[in-house]
Amino acid sequence: MSSPIKTDKTNKPPLIWLNVLVFALTFIVAFIGVPVYCYFYDYDIATTLMFIFCTGFCGMSITAGYHRLWSHKAYQTNALIRFVFAIGGAFSIQNSALHWCSDHRIHHRHVDDNDHDPYSAKRGFWYSHIGWMLREYQTHRYNDYNNVRDLQRDSIVMWQHKYYLPLVLLTNIGIPVVFGLINDNVLGSLLLIGFMRLVISHHVTFFINSLAHMWGKQPYSDQNTARDNPIVALLTYGEGYHNFHHAFQYDYRNAIKWWQFDPTKWLIKSLSVVGLASNLKKIPEEKIVKSIATLQFNQAQGKLQKLPLPNKEEILSLIEKEYDMLLRKMNSFYLAKKAWVELTADQFAENVEHSQLAKQYQELKTSWQEQQNNWKMLIHQYA
Repeated sequence: MSSPIKTDKTNKPPLIWLNVLVFALTFIVAFIGVPVYCYFYDYDIATTLMFIFCTGFCGMSITAGYHRLWSHKAYQTNALIRFVFAIGGAFSIQNSALHWCSDHRIHHRHVDDNDHDPYSAKRGFWYSHIGWMLREYQTHRYNDYNNVRDLQRDSIVMWQHKYYLPLVLLTNIGIPVVFGLINDNVLGSLLLIGFMRLVISHHVTFFINSLAHMWGKQPYSDQNTARDNPIVALLTYGEGYHNFHHAFQYDYRNAIKWWQFDPTKWLIKSLSVVGLASNLKKIPEEKIVKSIATLQFNQAQGKLQKLPLPNKEEILSLIEKEYDMLLRKMNSFYLAKKAWVELTADQFAENVEHSQLAKQYQELKTSWQEQQNNWKMLIHQYA
């Protein structure tokens, strides 16, 4: 891999003028042309619905396709779905899947490293949001794909990479124009489905690199800048639960609670229900629980160390003992839970009411819940 270009305010790398023009012109047309047209002519319901559909199609092609399928191999799907995602990715104009995934894997490997992370949030909002695409900050970005050799064996990824520019033109001009001809509103279709859809698709995705590393909570890990934020998740098809994603990047979910907004997860799960996706990867629940507890333990220790308490060592010892107890009971409970789940249907029907395993499982479950409650109260008191 080529060495990155280190820059300062007096030695910036050259601009990528094509990117500058694309971002500037599409933004100007979208935010001047679209409202002006709306003022004089208005948009019909069909064009508005097509705009909403195409915006969602582009967004989900990036989140479910480029990101969770190809970048992280969080699940598998067939050629038809991969083809649909490849078309949606070209429609989004965020580079080919091969290139996008290469950048993203570098981001995870070197997160927050200003010299190697392609869109390090530590270089500021503007840089991580869009600035990193406007200059040639890293010399390897357009010629080194060693970290995506697995994707080079995917014929659809390579087909899209080879014909990326024609696909961009066909989708971004062809889809709005054809729909406009059918609907007898070519200009309105080009403005709303072409330009406004593209600008929204761009910046919604870019929020994952910028806002999702700057705004929100860190319930799973504080080892990098990634954060969970439900508002960002609402804008980014579930990608806003970014702290979880960076802690457990190979999970097909970004949100793990039923009430959290993650339509990308729902799409992948729905595909699996109808047989169009398989091998959905999920991080074991006990690893997630342990990650949360470990972060809370470390944060509590750090805060207590700074406080001038006369019984500081006693409190620290208490927290450490409770943490050790939490881990022991957690391990016991999840081992029993695994054995319980693995019972065959016959074993369950015959023995569930009287088996020693059932009794042990219920006892450990109760003990684990009590220990969790004790831990929550302790952390709330001292952290």
